[in-house]
Amino acid sequence: MMESLGAEGFIGELCNGFRLLMDCERGLITFESLKKNSIMLGLHDMRDDEIICMLSEGDLDGDGALNQVEFCILMLRLSPGLMDNKGSTQWVEEYDVI
Repeated sequence: MMESLGAEGFIGELCNGFRLLMDCERGLITFESLKKNSIMLGLHDMRDDEIICMLSEGDLDGDGALNQVEFCILMLRLSPGLMDNKGSTQWVEEYDVI
């Protein structure tokens, strides 16, 4: 996916995904917003403990919700092969991270 969108486009898509799942009032992905939006995405059978586990896995600051940075980090961690040598090199070169 990153090859077709480029690093900037890929990050933009992650941000769009965050906005789709977030609680608009809090600007975070919360248990309630993830539960509501998972149903809209066709994931009707997600149990509450699975939603809590997903939030916990990405919640770096311990507030029980995901901010945009935490969401993007989680999505990168859960994307096999995305940060392999070729993918990470392309991302670093496009954003001059180093």
